Order: sequence, then structure tokens, then C-alpha cells
Amino acid sequence: MVDYKYQGPVLFIDDEMHIRLSAKQTLELAGFDVVSLDNAEDAIKQIEQGWPGIVISDIKMPRMDGLSFMEAALEIDKDIPIVLITGHGDVTMAVQAMRDGAYDFIEKPFPSELLIDVASRAMEKLSLVRENRELRQRLKNQGGVASAILGKSKPVEDLRNLIANIADTDTDVLIIGETGTGKEMVAQCLHENSTRHNAHFVAVNCGAMPDSIFESELFGYEPGAFPGSQQRRIGKIEHSTGGTLFLDEIESLPLSLQVKLLRVLQERSIERLGSNEVIPVNLRIVAASKIDLLEEVNNGNFREDLYYRLNVVVIPTPPLRDWKEDIPLLFQHFATEAAVRFGRERPEVLPAQSQSIVTHNWPGNVRELKNAAERFVLSDGQNPLNNTSGSSSTSSTSSHQPLPEKIELYEKGLIIQALENSKGSIKDAMDILGIPRKTLSDKMKKYEIDRAIFINN
Repeated sequence: MVDYKYQGPVLFIDDEMHIRLSAKQTLELAGFDVVSLDNAEDAIKQIEQGWPGIVISDIKMPRMDGLSFMEAALEIDKDIPIVLITGHGDVTMAVQAMRDGAYDFIEKPFPSELLIDVASRAMEKLSLVRENRELRQRLKNQGGVASAILGKSKPVEDLRNLIANIADTDTDVLIIGETGTGKEMVAQCLHENSTRHNAHFVAVNCGAMPDSIFESELFGYEPGAFPGSQQRRIGKIEHSTGGTLFLDEIESLPLSLQVKLLRVLQERSIERLGSNEVIPVNLRIVAASKIDLLEEVNNGNFREDLYYRLNVVVIPTPPLRDWKEDIPLLFQHFATEAAVRFGRERPEVLPAQSQSIVTHNWPGNVRELKNAAERFVLSDGQNPLNNTSGSSSTSSTSSHQPLPEKIELYEKGLIIQALENSKGSIKDAMDILGIPRKTLSDKMKKYEIDRAIFINN
């Protein structure tokens, strides 16, 4: 006989007594805590937002039927997994119900194994949803910047502190970092944690916009300014007044427009194309570059006066290889989000996969890690590094890293992940890792891990 562990509460609704009794016995033997009811009206009274269980309900019942019940239950909590029981010939109705929000359906008469399987899968989905909710709530409780910039390592903490210190000022900012390090997210954090957060955040990718339309897109134009301009257009700069203008890949800005941007920075005003009217603009400019702008100045590709005008406050976004201890937590977070978004179960990360994730060099940084986590979920737990640049082995930086350093980095990441999962409980972390208390304590001291940051986070 299979030894089932406790799986959680189930609300079972059916007006036929023999079905209720049989299902209750089957599910309880499988580890579920079952409440069985003969009508949907009483069941609705037991459901509330965040109810920690699943519902299995017959469709055809007197008074309130299963479809009406499902509609009412999902109004209370849209994430409750609801499994419908159908009679012969009701499959079309059940398929439509799944489109309307039901998790799954089973057809009468159903074998015990099918009932247990569907209930277990529904409970696993609920577990993912609850985990994602808790994660979002913990991040929300931490505050604005912490809710967006994830991680517990020193480079990430330094980044959060810098953002928090300058967010609520009007100074222009230059963000420097490799591709995929989250420069736009940093810009959004600056905006959302400033007094400008109720106004527009306007993002412009300077590297993706053709030179021929760049000026008109940034500054706007009046009717007749050029052939085809039949009506006034408000440009990106004017649209962002009161808020924040984010200029990504500013190194791609043509030299001719760099002069005009410098004037905007100095005078906080613009002129639309085809107009002599000076329009004041009240905005904060946040620029970002993936290369060294000073080197571009020396090469004659970027104006020196514009560089020093932007270079008031510089925020460097660290590459992922500089904060690898956070990779297990980030991967878990992205995989959980992906599982909920795609309606999939989150596969277990095997030890060998976890090691390859930590030791990989991640040239695409956080963006590459997020893509790998989504691919991991969609491929039902296959190697997350497949189709990743350098996936056949770790990249050159990682492959030349001494073996002891790789092992320590992997070990530190596992300890951090265990403390995160156990919310700072040493006992639970010991059980997860399978090591004695003294060993865990010694390793936490060695890696300078403070369990206090995991408690109530």
C-alpha cells in the first residue's frame, strides 16, 4: 500500500451520499483532509480569499449547480483549483468550464486512482500559487526597491541602498552595466520611489530607433513640419514631463541629437519640429549604457559636455557573475513565476542541475537566467542550460575557476536557499541540507551568512 503524506484540505460536493462517502474515504486514505457537503450553497460559505485547499464538485445538483458554484467561488478567490465531476455526455460542458476557470474535470464513474491523481495535481498547482503569493507579499513588505531588486548578496544590497538614497531627488542619473543586468528595472525603481511616480515613465531605446525618425519621436512636431506630418505629435520628451525619461543605450544617440539633448538637460525646454515655441519641460532624465561612455568620448563618438552633464550620479549594475550566491534564489523565484504564469508544475531542481546553474558564467546576466528558468519549467525539468550561450560547458571565466572555489560557491548557494525556504529556521535548514547543527553553524560563519535577514522576509 502506498504511504501518502498529508496533502491538504479538500471540499467535496455531491448530492449523492454514496459518492460522497466513497470519495471521502479514498481521498483521506491518500492524505487529504476532506470536508464533504451535499449542496453548493453551504460550500460557498466555507470558502474565503486565500482558502488553503481545493474543491471537487459535481456539476448537476439541485438549486445551485456546479457551474454556478464555480463562478461564485472564483469571484471570492480566482486561484482556487476547482475540479468538476461530470456525468456521461457532459464532457463538452466540462471542457467549456475549464475555459471559464475550472482546473480539470473527471467523468462518472471514476476510479479511485484518477480521483487521487487529479486532486494531487490540483493541490500542487495551489501550492505554487500560494508560494508565489507569499513571495510577492514578502517582497511587498520589504518595500519598493527590495520588491524589484531581488537578492541578499553585498553587490545587490549596495545597489538597493544607492537607489534608495537618490530615488527621491531630481538629479539626472547614468546607469552603466552589461546587457541583461536590469538597467531598465533600476530606472523604474528610481521613478516609482520618487515624487514623480504618479506621472509617466517613458522608455526610449536609442539603439532600436532609426536615425531618420529619432528627432521627431523625441521632440515631436507640428503639422507641415515635413512631408506627411498632417497633425501635431507630442514627442517622448514632452510626454514625460512631470515624470521620468529613460534613454537606454544612449551611446547609440546620433551626435547631432546629442547637442539637442544637452540643451534639454541644461534649459529644461524643447521646441517641436516646425515650431519656434519654447515649451518648458519638468522631467528627470535617466540614461543607460552598456559600454564605457568616457571611452566613447575619447574615440569621438560621444560629446564630452553631454557625458559630464549626465555623469552627476552613476549607478553601476553588477553582472550576475559577481553575485552568484543569489542565483539559486533568483532561479527559484523565476521558475515559480513561470510555473504560475504558464499553469505548469514547477519541476524539482536536481543537485547536478543546481550546480551547473551556479557555476555557469551567465554572459546574458539576469535576463539569461530568467529565460533559462522559464525554459526549465516549459521543458518539465530538462537541463535549464540547454540553448543557452555557452551551455555545453561553463563559459571561460567559470571553467578557469579553481574547483575549490566552485564547490564553495555552490555550497554557499545551497545554504542560502535552505535558509530562505525555512525562513531562517536553523532546524528546518538542517533537515533540508541533511547536516548537523554545528556543521551548518560553522559554514554560515565561513561564508558570512546572517540568518536574521531570512526571518519574516
